[in-house]
Amino acid sequence: MLILKILGAAVILYALFGAYVWYAMRQPPEAFGRVMARLPQPAVFIVFPFETLWMHARAGTLHTGDPAPDFTLHKLDKSGSVQLSTFATQKRPVVLIFGSYT
Repeated sequence: MLILKILGAAVILYALFGAYVWYAMRQPPEAFGRVMARLPQPAVFIVFPFETLWMHARAGTLHTGDPAPDFTLHKLDKSGSVQLSTFATQKRPVVLIFGSYT
């Protein structure tokens, strides 16, 4: 009976920890980074199907042909910001490249 209680408690803790990681994945990158910085890194990646959860949490709802959502980014030199919709009104082409090439 004691083993069942311990096993039940372990399953509940696993589910709660998994829900916390899932919640963190759905937050903005800065908040997610703060959460991940506090977690024991090998445990998160070994114990949970991290990549699968990440792909589902960050999938989004855009499809091919949908207009890009409007957003604002700060310039690299910190001199101001740029909003995507300003390029659309100017009829200027925009290329968005995601990823790191370093």
